[in-house]
Amino acid sequence: MSETGIKQLQQRIRDFADARDWDQFHSPKNLSMALIAEAAELVEHFQWLTEEQSRDLPEKTRTGVKHEMADIFVYLLRLADKLDIDLLEVAEQKIQLNEEKYPADKVRGSARKYTDY
Repeated sequence: MSETGIKQLQQRIRDFADARDWDQFHSPKNLSMALIAEAAELVEHFQWLTEEQSRDLPEKTRTGVKHEMADIFVYLLRLADKLDIDLLEVAEQKIQLNEEKYPADKVRGSARKYTDY
C-alpha cells in the first residue's frame, strides 16, 4: 500500500470515528488496548491447531482470521494517526535495524535471538 493509500485509509477511519463521536474514546492508551484485544482474538483461531492445520484453514476460520487481521490493521492505523507516526517510514527503519541485528550470513536457517550469536 502506498503512503497515499494509507493516508486515505486513515482519513476514512477518522471520518468513520468522527461520524459516531468516537474520537473521545480513541486515546493512544485505549487504541493500544483495543489492538491487543483484537490480536488475542486472532490468536484464538490458531490456538489448538497443528502447524499444518494453521496453514490450511477452513473457509469459515479463514474469514474470521481476515476480520481479526482487519481489526488489528484498523486500530494500528488509528493509533499511528493519533501519534502522527508514518508506519511506512518506521517499518523501513525497523527493517534496516533488523538487517544489522540479524545478518543473513550469521542467522540463515536459525531462530536464535541476536543476543545468542
